[in-house]
Amino acid sequence: MSIAPTREAILAAVRAFQAAKVQREFVPGESYLPPSGKVMDADDAASLVDASLDMWLTAGRFHRKFQRELAEFCGLRAALPTVSGSAANLLAFTALTSPKLERPIAPGSEVITVAAGFPTTVNPIVQNGCVPVFVDVDLATHNIDVNKLEQALSEKTRAVMVAHTLGNPFDLGTVSAFCEQHELLLIEDCCDALGAKYEGRPVGSFGTCATLSFYPAHHITMGEGGAVLTNSPKLHKILESFRDWGRDCWCEPGKDNTCGIRFGHQLGDLPLGYDHKYIYSHLGYNLKITDMQAAVGSSQLAKARSFIQTRVRNHDYLVAGFKKAGLDEHFLLTEATPKSEPSWFGLALSLRASSGLTRREVVRYLEQHKVGTRLMFAGNLTKQPAYAGVNYRVAGGLEVTDTVMNQSFWVGCWPGLSEPMLDYMLGTFEQMIRELQR
Repeated sequence: MSIAPTREAILAAVRAFQAAKVQREFVPGESYLPPSGKVMDADDAASLVDASLDMWLTAGRFHRKFQRELAEFCGLRAALPTVSGSAANLLAFTALTSPKLERPIAPGSEVITVAAGFPTTVNPIVQNGCVPVFVDVDLATHNIDVNKLEQALSEKTRAVMVAHTLGNPFDLGTVSAFCEQHELLLIEDCCDALGAKYEGRPVGSFGTCATLSFYPAHHITMGEGGAVLTNSPKLHKILESFRDWGRDCWCEPGKDNTCGIRFGHQLGDLPLGYDHKYIYSHLGYNLKITDMQAAVGSSQLAKARSFIQTRVRNHDYLVAGFKKAGLDEHFLLTEATPKSEPSWFGLALSLRASSGLTRREVVRYLEQHKVGTRLMFAGNLTKQPAYAGVNYRVAGGLEVTDTVMNQSFWVGCWPGLSEPMLDYMLGTFEQMIRELQR
């Protein structure tokens, strides 16, 4: 008789272990309040162990479950998990260069984007030999200034690739219409915006393809991870190819002959019948996730709606607190894009010129008092050392982007922040104004 514990007993013990962990008590002024973080529970731990007990390790049953659930959550036909949000951006853009497409993006093409963002929204453009065309942003929403789109357009323009900043959708109505009018591809970077909507539709469902990140700072996490979303079956296969070494075969791990003619293909200059599993149609990568990551992602996704509700509630609580205390006299508060329902990643703040304070002294004060802050990512990518030798074009100036670089930062509204924590944050801002303006 086997004395090995059953899977159910192991998972019950894992849940009990996780539930028994003592949560640190929040002590105002002593406990650090990070601007972002993960919220995980016993179900997440049990899912992780459940997948590990299979010892399958690469993509398997949890991967299939997660990609199906994620596509449904986002309102799209297909979701392709990958190793990070940055990898998702690279994968999404690179797939649009495929010779299997009617009008692939070619080297030298121009792509409209913004400099006030995270670098890996722009890097794939450069890495594929294309030219980023930077336009300014709107300070109220921190998103692309759609009034600059026509000015950025040229005969070389092939795509628009921009992010929904801090979970606030950009003006998808105007951008989508612009792309349709000029036959441009649209890549939506939704890494900070899972669950956000525009005119009632989920972000990510407007573009040619879209991307997500599952890093611990984001709306759900699997540690490292990301995904590409698309409604196009053809593009889905191309994305899979680039993600899986560039192979032409689309069999899942452990599967053979899905096409039915594994030894009946004749592609390129290869001999007739060359094993389809070893035919490569793209210069690809290996960007697959493990089944253990997918198991955690699936468990987290079940809680995504409650996470998003808490983010929105925390954001609204902070905004109301800023206005009640008169802090908005010193800080410009981010506004939701018209017709949108943000899924807030953080509360963006920009120091008003009339405040008399500097961003440097503000963030130093907050950090010294245990309130975590982050700048608006790269600020202005054209000022970053990595872009000194990059071929790019600026359309219409980047004055607001420079304001973001010098005056803006953000604080957290993630689900791990309780009301007493938010009250401490607000109180710290009020105390800072009193002390720094003496």
